[in-house]
Amino acid sequence: MTVNPGLALVIITITIALIFDFLNGFHDAANSIATVVSTRVLSPRLAVLWAAVFNFLAAFLLGTAVAKTIGRGMIRLDQVTQYVVIAGLAGAIAWDVLTWWWGLPTSSSHALIGGYAGAAIARASVHQGFTKAFSVIIPQGWYLTLAFIILAPLIGLVLALLLTVAGLWLMRRKAPRQVDTWFRRLQLLSAAAYSLGHGGNDAQKTMGIVAGALYTAGYMSKAEVAGNWGHFHWPIILAAHAAIALGTYSGGWRIVRTMGTKITKLKPFGGFCAESAGAITLFGTALAGIPVSTTHTITGAIVGVGAVNRLSAVRWGVAGRIVWAWIFTIPAAAIMAALVFWTMEMFYAGA
Repeated sequence: MTVNPGLALVIITITIALIFDFLNGFHDAANSIATVVSTRVLSPRLAVLWAAVFNFLAAFLLGTAVAKTIGRGMIRLDQVTQYVVIAGLAGAIAWDVLTWWWGLPTSSSHALIGGYAGAAIARASVHQGFTKAFSVIIPQGWYLTLAFIILAPLIGLVLALLLTVAGLWLMRRKAPRQVDTWFRRLQLLSAAAYSLGHGGNDAQKTMGIVAGALYTAGYMSKAEVAGNWGHFHWPIILAAHAAIALGTYSGGWRIVRTMGTKITKLKPFGGFCAESAGAITLFGTALAGIPVSTTHTITGAIVGVGAVNRLSAVRWGVAGRIVWAWIFTIPAAAIMAALVFWTMEMFYAGA
Protein backbone atom coordinates (compact mmCIF):
# COMPACT_ATOMS: atom_id res chain seq x y z
CA MET A 1 0.00 0.00 0.00
CA THR A 2 1.53 3.32 -1.11
CA VAL A 3 1.05 6.48 0.91
CA ASN A 4 0.53 9.81 -0.83
CA PRO A 5 3.55 11.93 0.29
CA GLY A 6 1.47 15.13 0.19
CA LEU A 7 -1.24 13.64 2.39
CA ALA A 8 1.35 12.24 4.80
CA LEU A 9 2.94 15.68 5.12
CA VAL A 10 -0.44 17.30 5.85
CA ILE A 11 -1.16 14.68 8.53
CA ILE A 12 2.25 15.33 10.11
CA THR A 13 1.66 19.11 10.02
CA ILE A 14 -1.79 18.86 11.61
CA THR A 15 -0.51 16.43 14.25
CA ILE A 16 2.28 18.83 15.23
CA ALA A 17 -0.27 21.68 15.31
CA LEU A 18 -2.47 19.72 17.71
CA ILE A 19 0.57 18.81 19.84
CA PHE A 20 1.29 22.55 20.07
CA ASP A 21 -2.35 23.14 21.01
CA PHE A 22 -2.07 20.51 23.75
CA LEU A 23 1.12 22.16 25.05
CA ASN A 24 -0.64 25.54 24.85
CA GLY A 25 -3.30 24.22 27.22
CA PHE A 26 -0.64 22.60 29.42
CA HIS A 27 1.51 25.74 29.49
CA ASP A 28 -1.45 28.09 29.94
CA ALA A 29 -3.35 25.99 32.48
CA ALA A 30 -2.12 28.52 35.01
CA ASN A 31 -4.13 31.25 33.29
CA SER A 32 -7.38 29.39 33.91
CA ILE A 33 -6.78 27.87 37.32
CA ALA A 34 -4.06 29.74 39.23
CA THR A 35 -6.47 32.11 40.99
CA VAL A 36 -9.06 29.47 41.88
CA VAL A 37 -6.30 27.15 43.21
CA SER A 38 -4.44 29.84 45.15
CA THR A 39 -7.67 30.92 46.89
CA ARG A 40 -8.38 27.23 47.70
CA VAL A 41 -11.85 27.40 46.17
CA LEU A 42 -11.08 24.21 44.24
CA SER A 43 -8.42 21.55 44.58
CA PRO A 44 -5.83 21.54 41.77
CA ARG A 45 -7.30 18.44 40.11
CA LEU A 46 -10.89 19.70 40.24
CA ALA A 47 -9.74 23.11 39.02
CA VAL A 48 -8.06 21.74 35.89
CA LEU A 49 -11.12 19.58 35.15
CA TRP A 50 -13.37 22.63 35.53
CA ALA A 51 -11.13 24.70 33.24
CA ALA A 52 -10.76 21.91 30.65
CA VAL A 53 -14.54 21.48 30.33
CA PHE A 54 -15.07 25.19 29.65
CA ASN A 55 -12.05 25.35 27.33
CA PHE A 56 -13.85 22.79 25.17
CA LEU A 57 -17.32 24.39 25.43
CA ALA A 58 -15.86 27.59 23.96
CA ALA A 59 -15.90 25.77 20.60
CA PHE A 60 -19.63 26.41 20.39
CA LEU A 61 -19.72 30.00 21.68
CA LEU A 62 -16.94 32.31 20.50
CA GLY A 63 -16.74 31.84 16.74
CA THR A 64 -13.60 31.74 14.57
CA ALA A 65 -12.67 35.42 14.07
CA VAL A 66 -9.25 35.03 15.71
CA ALA A 67 -8.52 31.93 13.60
CA LYS A 68 -9.24 33.91 10.43
CA THR A 69 -6.75 36.59 11.50
CA ILE A 70 -4.03 34.01 12.17
CA GLY A 71 -4.84 31.86 9.12
CA ARG A 72 -4.81 34.50 6.41
CA GLY A 73 -4.25 37.95 7.93
CA MET A 74 -0.63 37.94 9.12
CA ILE A 75 1.45 35.97 6.58
CA ARG A 76 1.02 35.82 2.79
CA LEU A 77 -0.38 32.34 2.25
CA ASP A 78 1.10 32.04 -1.24
CA GLN A 79 4.53 32.00 0.41
CA VAL A 80 3.63 29.37 3.02
CA THR A 81 4.45 25.67 2.62
CA GLN A 82 3.90 22.70 4.91
CA TYR A 83 7.55 23.00 5.94
CA VAL A 84 7.03 26.62 6.97
CA VAL A 85 4.11 25.57 9.17
CA ILE A 86 6.09 22.69 10.71
CA ALA A 87 9.12 24.92 11.41
CA GLY A 88 6.89 27.64 12.89
CA LEU A 89 5.21 25.16 15.20
CA ALA A 90 8.58 23.67 16.20
CA GLY A 91 9.89 27.13 17.17
CA ALA A 92 6.77 27.86 19.22
CA ILE A 93 6.90 24.47 20.96
CA ALA A 94 10.61 24.92 21.82
CA TRP A 95 9.96 28.34 23.40
CA ASP A 96 6.92 27.04 25.29
CA VAL A 97 8.87 24.14 26.76
CA LEU A 98 11.76 26.40 27.79
CA THR A 99 9.53 28.95 29.50
CA TRP A 100 7.51 26.19 31.18
CA TRP A 101 10.79 24.82 32.57
CA TRP A 102 11.73 28.29 33.82
CA GLY A 103 8.25 28.72 35.34
CA LEU A 104 7.51 31.85 33.32
CA PRO A 105 3.91 32.54 32.22
CA THR A 106 4.72 33.66 28.67
CA SER A 107 2.29 33.73 25.77
CA SER A 108 1.88 30.55 23.74
CA SER A 109 -0.11 32.66 21.28
CA HIS A 110 2.75 35.04 20.66
CA ALA A 111 5.17 32.11 20.45
CA LEU A 112 2.96 30.67 17.70
CA ILE A 113 2.71 33.83 15.61
CA GLY A 114 6.41 34.55 16.17
CA GLY A 115 7.35 31.04 15.05
CA TYR A 116 5.02 31.20 12.04
CA ALA A 117 6.49 34.54 10.95
CA GLY A 118 10.08 33.46 11.59
CA ALA A 119 9.72 30.34 9.46
CA ALA A 120 8.04 32.27 6.62
CA ILE A 121 10.76 34.94 6.69
CA ALA A 122 13.43 32.22 6.67
CA ARG A 123 11.90 30.63 3.58
CA ALA A 124 11.66 33.97 1.79
CA SER A 125 15.31 34.69 2.61
CA VAL A 126 16.33 31.41 0.97
CA HIS A 127 14.13 31.66 -2.15
CA GLN A 128 13.93 35.42 -2.69
CA GLY A 129 17.01 36.79 -0.93
CA PHE A 130 17.42 38.57 2.39
CA THR A 131 16.35 41.92 0.94
CA LYS A 132 12.83 40.54 0.29
CA ALA A 133 12.62 38.29 3.35
CA PHE A 134 10.06 40.47 5.13
CA SER A 135 7.79 40.76 2.09
CA VAL A 136 5.86 37.71 3.39
CA ILE A 137 4.55 39.74 6.33
CA ILE A 138 1.16 41.46 6.03
CA PRO A 139 1.82 44.57 8.18
CA GLN A 140 -1.81 45.53 8.80
CA GLY A 141 -2.44 42.09 10.29
CA TRP A 142 0.16 42.76 12.99
CA TYR A 143 -0.76 46.24 14.18
CA LEU A 144 -3.54 45.26 16.60
CA THR A 145 -1.74 42.10 17.74
CA LEU A 146 1.41 44.03 18.66
CA ALA A 147 -0.60 46.87 20.22
CA PHE A 148 -2.48 44.39 22.42
CA ILE A 149 0.78 43.06 23.88
CA ILE A 150 0.56 46.29 25.88
CA LEU A 151 -3.20 46.90 25.81
CA ALA A 152 -4.41 43.43 26.92
CA PRO A 153 -2.65 43.45 30.32
CA LEU A 154 -3.54 47.12 30.80
CA ILE A 155 -7.22 46.47 30.05
CA GLY A 156 -7.16 43.47 32.41
CA LEU A 157 -5.43 45.57 35.08
CA VAL A 158 -7.84 48.52 34.82
CA LEU A 159 -10.98 46.33 34.74
CA ALA A 160 -9.76 44.30 37.73
CA LEU A 161 -8.93 47.47 39.62
CA LEU A 162 -12.38 48.95 38.91
CA LEU A 163 -14.18 45.73 39.82
CA THR A 164 -12.18 45.46 43.04
CA VAL A 165 -12.85 49.04 44.08
CA ALA A 166 -16.58 48.70 43.24
CA GLY A 167 -16.81 45.39 45.08
CA LEU A 168 -15.05 46.72 48.18
CA TRP A 169 -17.48 49.66 48.28
CA LEU A 170 -20.56 47.43 47.85
CA MET A 171 -19.32 44.97 50.50
CA ARG A 172 -18.04 47.58 52.97
CA ARG A 173 -20.68 46.77 55.60
CA LYS A 174 -20.57 43.00 55.21
CA ALA A 175 -18.69 40.68 57.54
CA PRO A 176 -15.42 39.40 56.01
CA ARG A 177 -16.47 35.77 56.54
CA GLN A 178 -19.77 36.35 54.70
CA VAL A 179 -17.95 38.07 51.79
CA ASP A 180 -15.50 35.17 51.62
CA THR A 181 -18.34 32.62 51.50
CA TRP A 182 -20.18 34.48 48.72
CA PHE A 183 -17.11 34.92 46.53
CA ARG A 184 -16.00 31.32 46.93
CA ARG A 185 -19.20 30.42 45.08
CA LEU A 186 -18.99 33.29 42.62
CA GLN A 187 -15.40 32.41 41.78
CA LEU A 188 -16.61 29.16 40.24
CA LEU A 189 -18.54 31.26 37.71
CA SER A 190 -15.67 33.67 37.06
CA ALA A 191 -13.22 30.78 36.59
CA ALA A 192 -15.64 29.16 34.13
CA ALA A 193 -16.03 32.45 32.22
CA TYR A 194 -12.26 32.95 32.07
CA SER A 195 -11.74 29.38 30.83
CA LEU A 196 -14.32 30.00 28.08
CA GLY A 197 -12.36 33.09 27.02
CA HIS A 198 -9.06 31.22 27.20
CA GLY A 199 -10.31 28.33 25.09
CA GLY A 200 -12.08 30.62 22.65
CA ASN A 201 -9.01 32.77 22.07
CA ASP A 202 -6.12 30.30 22.21
CA ALA A 203 -7.63 27.28 20.44
CA GLN A 204 -8.53 29.53 17.51
CA LYS A 205 -4.88 30.28 16.82
CA THR A 206 -4.18 26.61 16.16
CA MET A 207 -7.36 26.42 14.08
CA GLY A 208 -6.00 29.17 11.84
CA ILE A 209 -2.69 27.32 11.39
CA VAL A 210 -4.48 24.04 10.53
CA ALA A 211 -6.72 25.81 8.01
CA GLY A 212 -3.65 27.43 6.43
CA ALA A 213 -1.90 24.06 6.21
CA LEU A 214 -4.91 22.47 4.47
CA TYR A 215 -5.04 25.38 2.03
CA THR A 216 -1.34 25.25 1.13
CA ALA A 217 -1.64 21.49 0.59
CA GLY A 218 -4.55 22.00 -1.81
CA TYR A 219 -7.24 20.43 0.39
CA MET A 220 -9.07 23.72 0.86
CA SER A 221 -9.91 26.36 -1.74
CA LYS A 222 -9.17 30.06 -1.41
CA ALA A 223 -12.89 30.74 -0.99
CA GLU A 224 -13.16 28.10 1.76
CA VAL A 225 -10.16 29.37 3.70
CA ALA A 226 -11.61 32.90 3.48
CA GLY A 227 -15.04 31.64 4.54
CA ASN A 228 -16.03 28.87 6.95
CA TRP A 229 -13.52 26.18 5.85
CA GLY A 230 -16.11 24.11 3.98
CA HIS A 231 -16.54 20.54 5.22
CA PHE A 232 -13.44 20.95 7.43
CA HIS A 233 -15.25 23.54 9.59
CA TRP A 234 -16.28 21.40 12.57
CA PRO A 235 -13.39 18.88 12.43
CA ILE A 236 -10.90 21.76 12.76
CA ILE A 237 -12.84 23.46 15.57
CA LEU A 238 -13.48 20.31 17.63
CA ALA A 239 -9.95 18.93 17.20
CA ALA A 240 -8.35 22.21 18.34
CA HIS A 241 -10.63 22.60 21.36
CA ALA A 242 -10.22 18.96 22.38
CA ALA A 243 -6.42 19.28 22.25
CA ILE A 244 -6.29 22.47 24.33
CA ALA A 245 -8.79 21.03 26.85
CA LEU A 246 -6.66 17.88 27.28
CA GLY A 247 -3.56 20.04 27.72
CA THR A 248 -5.29 22.14 30.37
CA TYR A 249 -6.40 19.00 32.19
CA SER A 250 -2.78 17.84 32.28
CA GLY A 251 -1.86 21.07 34.06
CA GLY A 252 1.33 23.13 34.25
CA TRP A 253 2.09 23.32 37.93
CA ARG A 254 5.34 25.30 37.77
CA ILE A 255 3.52 28.27 36.21
CA VAL A 256 0.47 27.85 38.46
CA ARG A 257 2.74 28.55 41.42
CA THR A 258 4.12 31.74 39.81
CA MET A 259 0.71 33.07 38.74
CA GLY A 260 -1.20 32.10 41.85
CA THR A 261 1.17 32.97 44.66
CA LYS A 262 4.29 34.84 43.55
CA ILE A 263 2.76 37.96 41.95
CA THR A 264 0.41 38.81 44.84
CA LYS A 265 -1.65 37.00 47.49
CA LEU A 266 -5.27 36.45 46.49
CA LYS A 267 -8.51 35.80 48.36
CA PRO A 268 -11.74 34.59 46.70
CA PHE A 269 -12.94 38.18 46.22
CA GLY A 270 -9.69 39.13 44.48
CA GLY A 271 -9.71 35.94 42.43
CA PHE A 272 -13.25 36.69 41.26
CA CYS A 273 -12.31 40.24 40.21
CA ALA A 274 -9.17 39.10 38.36
CA GLU A 275 -10.96 36.30 36.49
CA SER A 276 -13.97 38.46 35.63
CA ALA A 277 -11.74 41.22 34.25
CA GLY A 278 -9.77 38.69 32.23
CA ALA A 279 -12.93 37.03 30.89
CA ILE A 280 -14.45 40.36 29.75
CA THR A 281 -11.22 41.24 27.93
CA LEU A 282 -10.97 37.85 26.23
CA PHE A 283 -14.62 37.74 25.14
CA GLY A 284 -14.29 41.15 23.51
CA THR A 285 -11.03 40.41 21.70
CA ALA A 286 -12.14 36.94 20.56
CA LEU A 287 -15.32 38.30 18.99
CA ALA A 288 -13.34 41.16 17.40
CA GLY A 289 -10.79 38.74 15.91
CA ILE A 290 -7.81 40.15 17.82
CA PRO A 291 -5.31 37.44 18.85
CA VAL A 292 -4.28 38.48 22.36
CA SER A 293 -2.33 36.71 25.04
CA THR A 294 -4.47 35.12 27.73
CA THR A 295 -1.34 35.06 29.90
CA HIS A 296 -0.78 38.81 29.58
CA THR A 297 -4.45 39.48 30.28
CA ILE A 298 -4.76 37.51 33.52
CA THR A 299 -1.36 38.67 34.77
CA GLY A 300 -2.43 42.29 34.33
CA ALA A 301 -5.70 41.53 36.11
CA ILE A 302 -3.90 39.91 39.07
CA VAL A 303 -1.57 42.91 39.34
CA GLY A 304 -4.64 45.22 39.25
CA VAL A 305 -6.24 43.36 42.17
CA GLY A 306 -3.03 43.44 44.20
CA ALA A 307 -2.41 47.12 43.53
CA VAL A 308 -5.81 48.16 44.98
CA ASN A 309 -4.66 47.32 48.50
CA ARG A 310 -1.19 48.82 48.18
CA LEU A 311 1.49 48.87 45.49
CA SER A 312 3.83 46.92 47.75
CA ALA A 313 1.35 44.01 47.68
CA VAL A 314 2.57 43.28 44.14
CA ARG A 315 5.93 41.53 43.87
CA TRP A 316 7.27 43.81 41.16
CA GLY A 317 10.48 41.81 40.73
CA VAL A 318 8.49 38.76 39.63
CA ALA A 319 6.22 40.93 37.47
CA GLY A 320 9.25 42.53 35.80
CA ARG A 321 10.76 39.14 35.01
CA ILE A 322 7.47 38.11 33.39
CA VAL A 323 7.35 41.31 31.30
CA TRP A 324 10.86 40.68 29.94
CA ALA A 325 9.79 37.19 28.94
CA TRP A 326 6.79 38.72 27.12
CA ILE A 327 9.07 41.10 25.17
CA PHE A 328 11.37 38.30 24.03
CA THR A 329 8.67 35.75 23.14
CA ILE A 330 7.91 36.73 19.51
CA PRO A 331 11.54 37.31 18.42
CA ALA A 332 12.82 34.25 20.33
CA ALA A 333 10.22 31.92 18.81
CA ALA A 334 10.86 33.48 15.37
CA ILE A 335 14.60 32.83 15.62
CA MET A 336 14.06 29.25 16.76
CA ALA A 337 11.61 28.61 13.92
CA ALA A 338 13.98 30.18 11.37
CA LEU A 339 16.80 27.90 12.56
CA VAL A 340 14.51 24.87 12.23
CA PHE A 341 13.51 25.89 8.68
CA TRP A 342 17.11 26.51 7.57
CA THR A 343 18.04 23.10 8.97
CA MET A 344 15.21 21.50 7.02
CA GLU A 345 16.29 23.36 3.88
CA MET A 346 19.80 21.87 4.22
CA PHE A 347 18.39 18.34 4.03
CA TYR A 348 15.48 19.02 1.67
CA ALA A 349 16.17 21.81 -0.80
CA GLY A 350 12.98 23.54 -1.90
CA ALA A 351 11.19 23.35 1.47
